[in-house]
This record gives sequence, structure tokens and C-alpha cells, in this order.
Amino acid sequence: AKSDSVRAADVVRNWLRNRGTLEYLSVWEQIYNPNFKVFESEHFKKQAGLLTFTPSVSEWVNETNAIGLYVKRGKYGGTYAHKDIAFEFASAISPVFKLYLIKEFQRLKEEENNSE
Repeated sequence: AKSDSVRAADVVRNWLRNRGTLEYLSVWEQIYNPNFKVFESEHFKKQAGLLTFTPSVSEWVNETNAIGLYVKRGKYGGTYAHKDIAFEFASAISPVFKLYLIKEFQRLKEEENNSE
């Protein structure tokens, strides 16, 4: 995120509280992670949106065996994500990024169609 580390952690937690985010993460994990615990992910989705629901990335990873997000501790620590998930996160927190992503996709598709 584009702010200090305490605020960045809050932004990630708020993003993780969203049912749409949890649906996306669950689908991604089911496609790429044969060890993903689908049943445990349902526990997160059922709580999505509740004011008392403030999951951390560590909780998500530990309880569901997720591989798309991970937390690194120490001097160069932080929360890291597979690029598919990083794009989803960036799109959620930045409308400008989301628009540029859509426009770039459309440009590439048009280029592809013109080269055929």
C-alpha cells in the first residue's frame, strides 16, 4: 500500500474482510493449490462484512493452507502475493490502477485482433 506500515496492514485487513476478495482468493487457491482447505475458507466467507471480522493474512494462510498470499517477518518483511492477487488488490484500492489495467487489456486485445 502507499502509506506507512501500520496503515498498510489496516488496508490489507479491510480488503481481506470483503466477501468479493474472499471469493476471488478461494477460486484462485482452488485453481492453483491442491492443498487448499475449501471448507475452512467458507468460515471466512460467512463472516465477511461483520464489524467484528478482522482477519489477518496469517490467519487466512494458516487456516486455509493458502499459498497465494504470505507474510514475511523481519527487516524486509511484509505481506506478499502472487501477481494475480496483487493485481486484484491494487485494483481494489486504486480506481486509477484498475482503469489503466482495463485499458491496457483492451489495447492488447485490439493489437492481437489487428495482427491476425
